[in-house]
Amino acid sequence: MILGLLKEYGTETRVALLPETVKAFTDLQVEVLVEKGAGASAFAADADYEAVGAKIASRSDVFAKAEVLLQIQPPADEDIQKIKDSQVWISAFNPLWETDLVKKFLDAGITTFSLDMIPRTTRAQAMDILSSMATVSGYMAVLEAAVKLPTFFPMFMTAAGTIRPANMLILGAGVAGLQAIATSRKLGAQVQVFDVRSAVKEEVMSLGGKFVEVEGATEDKAAGGYAVEQTEDYKKKQQEAINDHAAKANVVICTAQIPGKKAPLLIPKEAVERMKPGSIIIDLAASSGGNCELTKNDETVVHNGVSIIGQSNYPAQKPVDASRMFGKNVLNFMKLLIGEEGALNLNFEDDIVKGTCITHAKEIYNERVKSVIETK
Repeated sequence: MILGLLKEYGTETRVALLPETVKAFTDLQVEVLVEKGAGASAFAADADYEAVGAKIASRSDVFAKAEVLLQIQPPADEDIQKIKDSQVWISAFNPLWETDLVKKFLDAGITTFSLDMIPRTTRAQAMDILSSMATVSGYMAVLEAAVKLPTFFPMFMTAAGTIRPANMLILGAGVAGLQAIATSRKLGAQVQVFDVRSAVKEEVMSLGGKFVEVEGATEDKAAGGYAVEQTEDYKKKQQEAINDHAAKANVVICTAQIPGKKAPLLIPKEAVERMKPGSIIIDLAASSGGNCELTKNDETVVHNGVSIIGQSNYPAQKPVDASRMFGKNVLNFMKLLIGEEGALNLNFEDDIVKGTCITHAKEIYNERVKSVIETK
């Protein structure tokens, strides 16, 4: 197999593979072509890749020679035209949301794998890029809030009096939320956490957070650990509880998302207007509409003195460790595609391979993606 590592575009600073992970591929007899400068923004020089056996090539050469094309972001429109139907494209392109892109892949007959669709099973944990990148996001969200909040996070006992600790509300106790709890508690904030999944209560409490309970939530074990749509009665009770807690919070971190759907609205405009001036809302669901009504993706909106930060790519702000984690996930996944002597082996009998495959031979392989597209 010839694996082509492509340089990211736009503001993305990560790279899908650092040299240390490329070495693991070359040890598996996979030839790796690295686009010139691919790792520069993650502080990995071309010489570092060459030192572990990779070859540096131009972008056009990577597209021309590689059997498998790898990057983090979805392909740009001009790149889709360069991909041959004999090649395999691997990235994270949110197919449940980006259905138009899936249709382009389908029309072009390209075999694609979306790493954000890896089944969330025990066997696939070491391949789970969503968890890895959510860890970075939860950590970074708290640090940004701590820097921008006009008050301290911890309680201070000083000669000038006692400084009260910051109050934080975290919406969603997935990986990002749990990391946010841990980081906030280390910095001394008081943390309250809301999630529709009662199963996360013990994890929240073990990290020092206080779990906000609203009775009547709908849970679905088949949802792969994600939250699911709730009844209107529950949504009303949920909203009242969130509004009350948000009004007392100095910081609100929003992490709630539902795959393939617009992020649930949890912080309406009127809730923002009840918050204290100087408070911070950080919305990690900004790319799918946001949990706050006033969120704008990649922008900071100030309303009545409250800053609403729409940020959905914190991992790009920690490019080295984020790339290291992403690359290890990629390696663990691609070991399922590497056959004898480094040959490409698309084994669709493997549930992880089939679940992560979005398009192949002009068919949609992932059942969830197929269902979403058929209903549109």
